[in-house]
Amino acid sequence: MKTVPFGSASAPAVIAGMMRIDDKDDAHIRELYGSARDGGIDFFDHADIYGGTMHHCESRFADALQLGAAERDEIVLQTKCGIDPAQQAFDFSYEHIVRQVEGSLRALRTDYIDVLLLHRPDALVEPDEVARAFDELEAAGKVRAFGVSNHTPRQIDLLRTAVNQPLIANQLQLSITHAPIIAQPIAANMLAEGQSIVRDGGGIVEYCRINGITIQAWSPFQGGFFTGVFLGNPDYAELNAVIDRLAASYGVEPIAIATAWITRHPAKMQVVLGTTTPSRVRDAAAGADIELTRAEWYELFRAGGHLLP
Repeated sequence: MKTVPFGSASAPAVIAGMMRIDDKDDAHIRELYGSARDGGIDFFDHADIYGGTMHHCESRFADALQLGAAERDEIVLQTKCGIDPAQQAFDFSYEHIVRQVEGSLRALRTDYIDVLLLHRPDALVEPDEVARAFDELEAAGKVRAFGVSNHTPRQIDLLRTAVNQPLIANQLQLSITHAPIIAQPIAANMLAEGQSIVRDGGGIVEYCRINGITIQAWSPFQGGFFTGVFLGNPDYAELNAVIDRLAASYGVEPIAIATAWITRHPAKMQVVLGTTTPSRVRDAAAGADIELTRAEWYELFRAGGHLLP
């Protein structure tokens, strides 16, 4: 498995998302975990809200795996907080962050979280409160690294006015067909083209590259915003024809080509898998080791419906 820079260390280019394990039995979760490890994935992504009730998927993960101390130290556990479904609000207050981390620690049955991300941006954020929470969690050894999710450059800059720790990750939606963070700059300043509209605060990919922030691509196979996958979807016939041809050429499954399109980018992104099918985890992971040519990457970009002026 290819690795990418991650903070002061490195991490696998593909990570396993645990959002959909809420209804899986212990045996299935263990098989999913084993397939990830066999594919070179030792990084598992959670959030406090996954599973319909607070910390449900985190608990399912811990209950099914019963990891010993040695094996726990072999993996990276990342979780997120900041969404409060009960209040129908986002909350980056000191109290909410600390409370949710404590809940995640209990649910995951661990003494520490490797990476904590702030989930959807809180319009009422007070950076000093975030800083206070991060400082206390780090000093207590409860969280080792910090980042954000779905944040724009200016939202990150606002946090950095107070937060002392480096923000090492930003989890953003990205797939071949849902790629405004890549497609918009390519069509910049083209008044008649919708693709030129800035939707990410302006240059989030470049901002993350400049500041050493690893982009984690969530929903890497979704056609749009939770509109269904594009792989094998007749609505994306042209794209799938290109993917199938490249998959045959490289001797991999189509899902590997969709993965490779993201990992080929020089920003050195991570792909966050959402599948709970063990074989698809293995097939997708294989894509990280494929180095698409520039011509192949742009062919997929065009077939994904994006303008190349």
